[in-house]
Amino acid sequence: MDTTGNWRKSSYSGPGDGDSCVEIAPAPTHIAIRDSKAPARATVTVPTRAFAAFVDALKGDYSTVTDFARFRG
Repeated sequence: MDTTGNWRKSSYSGPGDGDSCVEIAPAPTHIAIRDSKAPARATVTVPTRAFAAFVDALKGDYSTVTDFARFRG
């Protein structure tokens, strides 16, 4: 899977905690995930549908990812 140049970090990642984030690289059938602090290390690749289900499960009863982040502390 070629992910060169496609890596994106959450827009909620700012100074401080923004250094402890994951980045994703979307492709038509898969999503690659890596640690933003160590981008040269291994990546995890999952099917797009599985990633979407994972994100939906994280949201749960929260209306936005921001609400989830507030809950998380």
